[in-house]
Amino acid sequence: MAKIHPSAVVEDGAKLGSDVEIGPFCTVGANVSLHDGVHLHSHVVVTGHTTVGEATRIFPFASIGHQPQDLKYKGEPSQLTIGKRNTIREFVTMNPGTEGGGMLTSTGDNCLFMACAHVAHDCHIGNNVVVVNNVLLGGHIEIGDFAIIGGAAAVHQFVRIGRHAMIGGMSAVENDIIPYGTVIGNRAHLSGLNLVGLKRRGFERDAIHQLRTAYRLMFAEEGTLQERLEDVAQLFASNTLVMEVVDFIRKASSRGICTPKPDAVLAGD
Repeated sequence: MAKIHPSAVVEDGAKLGSDVEIGPFCTVGANVSLHDGVHLHSHVVVTGHTTVGEATRIFPFASIGHQPQDLKYKGEPSQLTIGKRNTIREFVTMNPGTEGGGMLTSTGDNCLFMACAHVAHDCHIGNNVVVVNNVLLGGHIEIGDFAIIGGAAAVHQFVRIGRHAMIGGMSAVENDIIPYGTVIGNRAHLSGLNLVGLKRRGFERDAIHQLRTAYRLMFAEEGTLQERLEDVAQLFASNTLVMEVVDFIRKASSRGICTPKPDAVLAGD
């Protein structure tokens, strides 16, 4: 049975799972679904066609599900879907999708959204992603599992961020980021591989070594990127990490990909 503070407003039609807790001065809209164990601490607004997965915690003054900050939005009943066991801290804002972006914004499970982060319309965020304080995510962004977005980073709309990627704090990201890559700077450039993250998550030493070798080959100065990709694909066809990066680059969005600075030492660190 849900526990609802007397000062909270829960509109007729809202769906509440078991053990939901709605704290003081929260507002829950008529088309909202809160699954089992969701906890809204206080002063939280959840509205629109929003679904919040089980055991997700939302902290004070978060604004979840209000209409997108997109002038093309015309009131269509687009959705925001939040996965299980997420932590959404103070003043986080998340907007639903738009007709031009598939009508859906979504997050996976076990993500952490720190204070004042913004998730714009039509973003799709994977599992175990960390979005640090004051991060700005533009519309239509795709973020793979285990990515970490450093504090106050700003990511341009339509950018793709690969799995296990790391974005340094205060970076301005205009281009796609390869899986396992690390970027930093304004404008952001590829500064190597996220070796710390790979080691922490138990990737085998030999697989990491091959990935570092492939990274150097991909971003060497000789030939074109397409030629280097074909060489890497032949040399490392059996390495799933390397081929994930190759496939990601081949499917680059209209934003292109982040690359190292021309004079960078391609150590992969």
